[in-house]
This record gives sequence, C-alpha cells and structure tokens, in this order.
Amino acid sequence: MERIEINPKKMGGKPVIKGTRVPVYFMLELLANGWSFEDILENYPQLTREDLNAILKS
Repeated sequence: MERIEINPKKMGGKPVIKGTRVPVYFMLELLANGWSFEDILENYPQLTREDLNAILKS
C-alpha cells in the first residue's frame, strides 16, 4: 500500500505508517478502544486522515 510500509529495520518488520515509526496495530488498538480519527490526529499530528483510512483498508 502507498501509505503503509513494512521494513525489517523499523519496528521489527511490523507494518507502520510510511515515513513514521507509528505501527498500524497500535492505531487499530486506539480505534478499537473508542478513539476517533480526530482524537488520533490531535495526539499524532504527523498523521493524516488519509493515513488512517489506509489503515482501515489494510
């Protein structure tokens, strides 16, 4: 995917949002625990709404 990368040198090869060290699984955990996109974007300003949409499509 364009916004998600897997690199063995980042986070032990776990999928992360491209250009960051933010793991996809962590964002999914936040969403599962009731965080909204707005909550996440406020706390992780390096992310975009498009990044979060890509996570949900992965």
